[in-house]
Amino acid sequence: MYTMENHNSVLGIREYALSHGSAAFAIDIEESMDHEVSRGNLMSVKVSQHQIQRRNEARFFEKEPTGGAYNLFAFPSECNFSGLRFSLDLVKIIKEDSERILEGSPFCSGRWMVLIDAAKGCATQTLDLSKHPADFVVISFYKLFGYPTGLGALIARNDAAKLLKKTYFSGGTVAASIADTDFIKRREEIEELFEDGTTSFLSIASIRHGFKMLNSLTTPSISRHTTSLTTYMRKMLLALKHENGANVCTLYRSDNVKVVCHGWGPIISFNLRRPDGSWFGYREVEKLASLSQIQLRTGCFCNPGACAKYLGLSHSDLLSNIEAGHVCWDDYDVVNGKPAGAVRVSFGYMSTYEDAKKFIDFVRTSFVSLPNQIGRYHLRERPSSFPDEGPGKLLAGGVCLKSITIYPIKSCAGFSAASWPLSSTGLQYDREWLLKSLTGDILTQKKVPEMCLISTSIDLHQGILFVESPRCKERLQINLKSNICNGGTGEDFHIHGQRYEGRSYNNEVNIWFSQAVGRPCCLLRCSMSNYYLNNSRCVGMCRDVQSRLNFVNEAQFLLISKESVSDLNDRLSSNMKNSALGVAVEVNPMRFRPNLVISGGEPYAEDGWRNLKIGDNCFTSLGGCNRCQMINLGNEGGKMQKSNEPLATLASYRRVKGKILFGILLRYETADEVEQETNPWLQVGQEIHPNSF
Repeated sequence: MYTMENHNSVLGIREYALSHGSAAFAIDIEESMDHEVSRGNLMSVKVSQHQIQRRNEARFFEKEPTGGAYNLFAFPSECNFSGLRFSLDLVKIIKEDSERILEGSPFCSGRWMVLIDAAKGCATQTLDLSKHPADFVVISFYKLFGYPTGLGALIARNDAAKLLKKTYFSGGTVAASIADTDFIKRREEIEELFEDGTTSFLSIASIRHGFKMLNSLTTPSISRHTTSLTTYMRKMLLALKHENGANVCTLYRSDNVKVVCHGWGPIISFNLRRPDGSWFGYREVEKLASLSQIQLRTGCFCNPGACAKYLGLSHSDLLSNIEAGHVCWDDYDVVNGKPAGAVRVSFGYMSTYEDAKKFIDFVRTSFVSLPNQIGRYHLRERPSSFPDEGPGKLLAGGVCLKSITIYPIKSCAGFSAASWPLSSTGLQYDREWLLKSLTGDILTQKKVPEMCLISTSIDLHQGILFVESPRCKERLQINLKSNICNGGTGEDFHIHGQRYEGRSYNNEVNIWFSQAVGRPCCLLRCSMSNYYLNNSRCVGMCRDVQSRLNFVNEAQFLLISKESVSDLNDRLSSNMKNSALGVAVEVNPMRFRPNLVISGGEPYAEDGWRNLKIGDNCFTSLGGCNRCQMINLGNEGGKMQKSNEPLATLASYRRVKGKILFGILLRYETADEVEQETNPWLQVGQEIHPNSF
């Protein structure tokens, strides 16, 4: 039995019970209004029981459990979603009054043991086991001190520990064993029996410094400090209003809560709304916060029960979200108009008032619509409605193609050409190859920034792809006309909702690339692709579902305007001067890895284009390109440099419905009969004729 507000680490315990024919169920606990039935100094509680879960029903007991049956009740001292602190009196209430509380349930009798998940609560709340005699308590040193990770402790009463059974044994947990016969003598002390292998003695040694720090500050002082910060931030968040008077912040906490509550911990979970009442996605908040050097946790925080309870998500909502493709840690933050998780702020002993104020300022600047900011970026729903644009500017004349760039290998450097042939996949040979690790991961600059140092070029007359790397002495040559990739094998894989068939290369090629990126990998060439919907009908991030694609993320082409880049650089320069932080950042159009760079129009005129012609070739706009922190990586003298720009500045004026848009994605509208005869070409200098929305 467990409360709805429980971490997955506790929910996982039910797997042991269910797999052995026992039952498991969740409960909600409320304070009873009938105080006459209270026992001693203990409050009276009321339990609402959720459905009973069972497996292996044939093994389930046929009659009610006798008084000798053991049951386990688990609850957190503090909910890591809402900060709700459960009354520790629940230990004695469940142990001493279970028959009344669970009256009518087949589980009201038997011996109830209690597990307290104190991983979160112990950081700011004292737990006195002489007053609240739980059988088991779990704590996390990471939650207490912030270090070390992956180390915690189980505190068990001696009589309760003797009931624990263990199947597996390893070094250190047995007194003797014989290899070729079924003989084992286990160690008798409980800690020796359960500590498999070598203990993490280096991490354990560091714990004394954490306890020394806590003892010097004292838990009551830490509690007062964090409570003060939490109260301040909560009031400030609730006070935020949009220019139309609508509340900005929805907090997941109720002061009228009926559960057996013993106050609130230093946690604030919330979501943010737009002036029209729609939700900002929690991933959007997290993404922008990271640009301001603020680290947040978002989602359900591994507490599905509390998440569903506070967000008002029914079983059908949860199942619908899963069928739509939503899983933990993904970017599906708003599904069917409802948040799938929340934003959480947690305070600890090291938190300061300045930290709290910085976060409030961040929310106010990034998400609050003020009267003098009507028409700001986050009020717009269509890319063509960004500020500083008028209908006349969308059709500015004299626009021409300034550069063409081909990126043969995904995430590696590209090369420019004065003219280049088109194909059914976009620019011929563009992102037709990729690198894959031996574990099956697709290598990109997000994982391996050094990939941008691998340069490429193609000689169409020779039919050769040339590849160079500062880590390799010799230039690699790959024959474009080889259909069997030097005897390599084929394989199927999926990227962003697209199914691909790829051909691999021989060891010589793979060894070259492994040296170039500093890790074992293999080169694959795209031989076939098609879009698909998986069983959950989850659509991938790819926006072009009609065309044949090479190894692209969203579409065949990315188009960037030089005027838009120039406007961005002006803003970067202005921001740097205002902040007095030093040398201004200036970005080149190639920072955004475009295929096509244009010039001659107004900044951001491309946002309003529905389709366009370059020479005699037609293209359809698929909308703005959602930018990520990849554009913050710069190559300075052969070394990768990372900063918050230009994404932070783009976020201040190019944000629409959770996306930071810059540049547009295009699909080439090819005619099959033309493709069969000859491939049309793009050429630098060709005029561009757009049609606007």
